[in-house]
Amino acid sequence: MRVFVAGATGVLGRRVLPLLVGAGHDVTGMARSQEKSDIVRRLGAAPLEVDLFERPALEASVKGHDVVVNVATKIPPVSRAWSSRAWEENRRIRSEASRNLVDAALSAGAGRFVQESIAFIYRDCGDQWIDEDVPLDPPRLGRPSIDAEAQAQRFTETGRCGIVLRFGQFYAPDSHHVMYMCRMARNRLPALPGPASAYTAAISADDAARAVVAALEAPAGTWNVNDDVPLTRREFNRNVAEVVGAKPPLFTGTALMRLNESSRLYLRSQRVSNRRFKEATGWSPLHPDAASGWRDMAEELRANQPVK
Repeated sequence: MRVFVAGATGVLGRRVLPLLVGAGHDVTGMARSQEKSDIVRRLGAAPLEVDLFERPALEASVKGHDVVVNVATKIPPVSRAWSSRAWEENRRIRSEASRNLVDAALSAGAGRFVQESIAFIYRDCGDQWIDEDVPLDPPRLGRPSIDAEAQAQRFTETGRCGIVLRFGQFYAPDSHHVMYMCRMARNRLPALPGPASAYTAAISADDAARAVVAALEAPAGTWNVNDDVPLTRREFNRNVAEVVGAKPPLFTGTALMRLNESSRLYLRSQRVSNRRFKEATGWSPLHPDAASGWRDMAEELRANQPVK
């Protein structure tokens, strides 16, 4: 199949492209500069320079493709994440760009549309498992993901196959957020703040990329994609500290999270189940939990950030 990938040079997109190419697909990777075009080319795909917000050009670019995959995001660095302004481009990508991509996919006659979303839009469920039927309670910063999901549903309502993948928090050695977590852990601060007993959904970027490829064979619908065994904050933070050679954090950071609305999502406990996606596609994460995933990253993380 001919597959168009938006967000081709992000942490997830850089992993999706070679997997799609390796599976025998003819892949076009969206790029916005010559530098990013070179990245797409090195990953085995054909680069195409186009802007997600330029609708006519986007429609022309998507023409001739069977599948459109939208893994485009713009997550601000942690140092700026407290500011709602820092999330504005990500909001536009989730709302305006997702709408433009669905319009382009419909115009092109594509049969399948895959939309990245997040698991953090579920409500706090304590230690109860969360499946796709659990009601949503998106925090303010998560509301644009609802817009993106609605666009995939609109695609499905035309009689085609719209797929939403609600991912847990990515971890990858080349992720700026992982680098930040390592710095926090080295200073005995929580890599992932929040109540010690609260669960968090996580997924390695490599396993997430494999899920995107599996989604090309999935039935239309919304699917949770995360590790088999969500960890509590206590387990997660102790593991990160161990990986970077530090002692466990001195506190949980919960009180600080209550001070800023943008940070309150970290207070939630979300024990998300991936059972349905596994049964529907045969996909299974290579890392059953974030502890094993972080251990596999340990050597590279230590090389990038030597222990003091």
